[in-house]
Amino acid sequence: MAHRFGIIGFPLDHSFSPTYFNNKFKQEGRSDYIYVKCPLTRIEEFPDLLKQYDDWEGFNVTIPYKEKIIPYLNRLSEQAAAIGAVNCIRVRAGETIGFNTDAIGFQRSLIPLLRPVHTHALILGTGGASRAVAYVLRQEKISYQLVSRRKQPGMLTYDELNADIISSHLLIVNTTPAGMYPHVDEAPPLPYDLIGKDHLLFDLIYNPSLTKFLQLGQQQGAQIQNGYNMLILQAEASWEIWNS
Repeated sequence: MAHRFGIIGFPLDHSFSPTYFNNKFKQEGRSDYIYVKCPLTRIEEFPDLLKQYDDWEGFNVTIPYKEKIIPYLNRLSEQAAAIGAVNCIRVRAGETIGFNTDAIGFQRSLIPLLRPVHTHALILGTGGASRAVAYVLRQEKISYQLVSRRKQPGMLTYDELNADIISSHLLIVNTTPAGMYPHVDEAPPLPYDLIGKDHLLFDLIYNPSLTKFLQLGQQQGAQIQNGYNMLILQAEASWEIWNS
């Protein structure tokens, strides 16, 4: 019987995980391990996917199902429950347990970059990934404001980002898909001329490696970081969970 893993999301054309894990299995001589794409057009298809094979051991979950998957799982880790989003599932004897390795990957990637000035952050976007980022910032005692395109209670809109807000929030994290391949000319609508050398711009996107968001920040002298290191760290955290 194979050891079967997969990634759930839609679309999955440019997904990193299958190549990463299948290369890992090959390098480690795990010939009976397999990692596949599971493009679900509706999350309601998940129970049928689970029944398709009896050798599933784990899944990763990506856009747009990190929150929608939760009702279909038997239980959540304490961290995933606190975040309210899941991007890793462990399957054991038919039981599905949800975890969040986005938070682990983000935290391990962010901490080496932080400086004493990074006490206030803007989180661009309000989806499952933004929940993981918010959780980590709370852990690190960094206060944050969520930024959304639509006016919502307790959130800023991009139109409200003035000089005072930008100058007092020196960490800006993009959790939106703006600028992701193939839409490489897009960027969150920030007043980039107000960004300076004390800013740290962190983009969860890894393809392209230099998004327009990061490029515009770099032109203003800001410190920048893409999502590739976070991606590797969250993948390895998933592997730890599947083997625990």
